[in-house]
Amino acid sequence: MVALSVLLDVFLPVLPSGVLVITAATTAAAGSGAATGQVPHAVPDMLALILSAATASVLGDLVAYRLAWRGGKRLDRAIARSRRLTSAQEHLGAALSRGGGALVILARFAPAGRSVVSFCAGAAHRRARDFLPWSALAGLSWAAYSVALGYFGAQWLGATWLATVVSLAALFAAGAAATYWMRRSPA
Repeated sequence: MVALSVLLDVFLPVLPSGVLVITAATTAAAGSGAATGQVPHAVPDMLALILSAATASVLGDLVAYRLAWRGGKRLDRAIARSRRLTSAQEHLGAALSRGGGALVILARFAPAGRSVVSFCAGAAHRRARDFLPWSALAGLSWAAYSVALGYFGAQWLGATWLATVVSLAALFAAGAAATYWMRRSPA
């Protein structure tokens, strides 16, 4: 369920994939006794959750990238009608050509940023070897961060709704910070 949510999140950015990953991590930590200090059983669960979420993230990015790559003139017209998408496509293209894949990583944390980056990279016909390594790093870092939030929330606050809410607040704070950094104009 987590992998499917993360995979589809690129197409429907309103899906709560981050919420689901954090909740699954909190539940796994509580179910394995990690909330009471018995960590060794939680490690395989957390690693499996990280790998599942990261793999689904990269696969979703790849599908969106390929669909946009093949989108043709119809997609080009849709992007051309939107000043924001045109600007995002140019900004992403310039960043990828300079080796600035940090934008891809940062966008993974921003609301709907993953969608914009994946579609724009494909529509701009950027080489897969320029985009996919950054997508993999973005998916892995996002998955590890989200799972760590759920795990440590359960560790420090127990397996309660409070742990999930505090972890989600940290996820949304990271998203707000990523959005802020992405919108900053270059110096």
